[in-house]
Amino acid sequence: MSLAKQEQFLNRLSKRIVELRKAKGYTQERLAEEADIDRVALANIETGRRRPTVITLYKLSCSLKVDVKDFFVNL
Repeated sequence: MSLAKQEQFLNRLSKRIVELRKAKGYTQERLAEEADIDRVALANIETGRRRPTVITLYKLSCSLKVDVKDFFVNL
């Protein structure tokens, strides 16, 4: 897979995380606190500057009360 395709995928994933967060009415601060991750790290994930680990995706899914697979719907 080309680097460009990887970046496109990560950008779509980032946007999906933002979508799910906003759908729950959460601020970045609230989600970061509930997921026990740094707010700056979350901001970097949401802007595509940082790649989330599997554990971070799991923590976010638990905090948002969604399945991890929901991050990947329609990507």
